[in-house]
Amino acid sequence: MTRSITPPGTLDAQDVLRLALTSKVYSAAIETALSVAPGLSERLGQQVYFKREDQQPIFSFKLRGAYNKMAQLSAAERGRGVITASAGNHAQGVAYAAQELGVRAVIVMPATTPDIKVRACRSRGAEVVLHGDSFSDAEAHAFELQRELGLSFVHPYDDPHVLAGQGTVALELLRQLDEDRPYTVFVPVGGGGLIAGVASVLKALRPELRVVGVEPDDSDAMYQSLQAGERVRLDTVGIFVDGVAVKQVGAYTFDLTRRYVDDWVRVSTDEVCAAIKDVFDDTRAVMEPAGALAVAGLKKYAAGLPGGETLVALTCGANVNFDRLRHVAERAEVGEQREAILAVTIPERPGTFREFIEVIGPRAVTEFNYRYAPRDEARIFVGVQLSRAAQRQALVDTLTSRGYPVTDLTGDELAKVHVRHMVGGRAPEALHERVYAFTFPERPGALLEFLTHLHGRWNISLFHYRNHGSAHGRVLAGLQVPPGDEADFSAFLHGLGYPATEMSTNPAYRLFLT
Repeated sequence: MTRSITPPGTLDAQDVLRLALTSKVYSAAIETALSVAPGLSERLGQQVYFKREDQQPIFSFKLRGAYNKMAQLSAAERGRGVITASAGNHAQGVAYAAQELGVRAVIVMPATTPDIKVRACRSRGAEVVLHGDSFSDAEAHAFELQRELGLSFVHPYDDPHVLAGQGTVALELLRQLDEDRPYTVFVPVGGGGLIAGVASVLKALRPELRVVGVEPDDSDAMYQSLQAGERVRLDTVGIFVDGVAVKQVGAYTFDLTRRYVDDWVRVSTDEVCAAIKDVFDDTRAVMEPAGALAVAGLKKYAAGLPGGETLVALTCGANVNFDRLRHVAERAEVGEQREAILAVTIPERPGTFREFIEVIGPRAVTEFNYRYAPRDEARIFVGVQLSRAAQRQALVDTLTSRGYPVTDLTGDELAKVHVRHMVGGRAPEALHERVYAFTFPERPGALLEFLTHLHGRWNISLFHYRNHGSAHGRVLAGLQVPPGDEADFSAFLHGLGYPATEMSTNPAYRLFLT
């Protein structure tokens, strides 16, 4: 039978260390490399290392915890099989471990899961059940099947054997980086299994080492829980760093994290994209967003440190959809603060383009979007390459001093996701237009389904959709809502079933699309 485990609140670092030292991960996982990041080290003035968990057989650390949990099951439990819910790397870890152990594995995935991940699990003999549009839908169905089929549930993070399996990363790191002076380890955080395991092991053996958790600023369930002093459940999570998009962290992981993690960093989508490029530049490996999350946090944290520190980032996954790379490339330069995105008003007359470019000077123009409209003034959407972040404000000041009205859109999500692809669609004839950003599940037929729901008494006056290779699609849509229809329209939005955020006052929309 499986060994009994103490409940959350009584498990401590020594318990996790014991479980990590007695784990069985190396029957499936490998000891991954600790590699120097020469380019990033030079730029930051620090000694930077990557702990390369992207080198595991499934290209993710998740194999460690999944295998360790399944290896601890009794013969009877293995005979019945296991079940889990996952849209990503944990699913592949369970499938791989089941194949190695000869165990039946049922994996419930949202119907929005990219086909590459579904095929990866099925290729290892797992039974994949597609259910619902979100992880929550899949998880609820998995628990129903567990009761019906008598299978053992392998939790993605909130299980002592799972998090102890992830903690073996720390045991390797301590052998590979045996420095006398303290160093800082940056760990990506979703549900908390990796950071709970790593922080517990490090603090048990080298309490002077610092552990810093890194979360996306739109999926920071652990940070918010720590601030509240209890586990909170987020209403929504960001969709870009999908590998850590968890609405509520685990009970075990919350308790261990609040005791053993020293500090926190939250980063933006652009900063994650820049970190993907940084890892590629130093290793030629392409991380998924969650795989580069710790690197993004390391870079942000290093800005406030003196030079010569030793910093380690866990690069924890490389299961990226190829379609996403286009979006990553677009955002990386902004995330590195090497590109300014500006809306500039110029006179609508011949020769003004040349005059404007003369003001830009020798700086490289990365993007220039314009469409004629019969007005006295024209608005251009322009990207300008920078060599350092401070040049952005200097450029804005220069343009302003030369009489050009400028709006800095570098941090405007709507501008970067939608408007840069729509410049020229100004439509003053679209009276009473209300503009919303919608999120809908990205699966075959979903766009048609969305439009079917949207179609009704209000005319669609604007529409932009672009596939980013994610589990969720993003649409910018304008609808003409005459005065007097506001109450009915609000009720319509409430019953639509898709998250919607009004963008009618967004500056990028107002400048280029009205």
